[in-house]
Amino acid sequence: MQNQEALNISVQNNREIQAVFGEADIYLKSIEETFNVQVQIRSDGLQVIGGDFNSVRCAARSFEFLLHLTRKGQKIQIGDVRYATRLAKSNTKENPKEILSESIPVFSKRGVIRPKTLGQRSYIESIKKHDLVFGIGPAGTGKTYLAMAIAVAALKKGELGRIILTRPAVEAGESLGFLPGDLAAKIDPYLRPLYDALHDMMPAESLESYIDRNVVEVAPMAFMRGRTLNNSFVVLDEAQNATIEQMKMFLTRLGFNSKAVITGDVTQTDLPAGKSSGLVNAEKVLNGVDGIGFVYFSKEDVVRHELVQRIIEAYEKTTLEGTNGSSN
Repeated sequence: MQNQEALNISVQNNREIQAVFGEADIYLKSIEETFNVQVQIRSDGLQVIGGDFNSVRCAARSFEFLLHLTRKGQKIQIGDVRYATRLAKSNTKENPKEILSESIPVFSKRGVIRPKTLGQRSYIESIKKHDLVFGIGPAGTGKTYLAMAIAVAALKKGELGRIILTRPAVEAGESLGFLPGDLAAKIDPYLRPLYDALHDMMPAESLESYIDRNVVEVAPMAFMRGRTLNNSFVVLDEAQNATIEQMKMFLTRLGFNSKAVITGDVTQTDLPAGKSSGLVNAEKVLNGVDGIGFVYFSKEDVVRHELVQRIIEAYEKTTLEGTNGSSN
């Protein structure tokens, strides 16, 4: 008979078991299938059993991560399970408790927002350390959402007096001139994702009051020209669509007691042919400048639907194959 490896996991109560197993044991089955192990409930907790110690260890680490989420009051979702198994497979020495040690207090019923990946935790730490941070990586990694959460937390604590959120109003396959309405109506679709995120972090009445008093401002990047942004937390989203001139203009707006976070995906620029991305240029010019932080996200940091990660992988593979083919 093949030798069996086993590891025990302490569990505080049946509620924790139900949380990490999921409805109809969907999370349990996912981890068992991923690592080819079996999980048994014992009087003192859980026991993970399998023929390979590394697989057993990875499965146990996955459950420990999920248990820590539960103990932090977070409702586990299938995305958390997939990330737990990816983290376990990576053999990182990071403790799940360390990843989730950061918390961002916001105004909403959620109370706090926490990082879910190593990349997200590094991002939060960099924003705390630097007054200017670039968050670069694929869609779905939480770059803008986390930056906005930190901005809301700073406003809540009284550390800064204003939040300014901005995006380049680049025409992604559509012409602004042909869209109905006045300038505000034409610009609104570009800024709507920022409003949606704010509504997730603040009660509607509070947000409306902040906007009316210009405590929170959401505006196109062009509206930043000529201003000095003091005592503000500024977030520039979709920065890959800023030109070099726009990026330089924006970076020189930063005033006293202010922070700026610039987010973007250099693989998804909507700029017209012949226009260089200000984000790509800034990465070359400013990387290594003291006081500026650069954080790079990968597909491992994607916290959206699992298909998003697969889509990113497919495009990366196609790009790599094209590069190799052109070099032959």
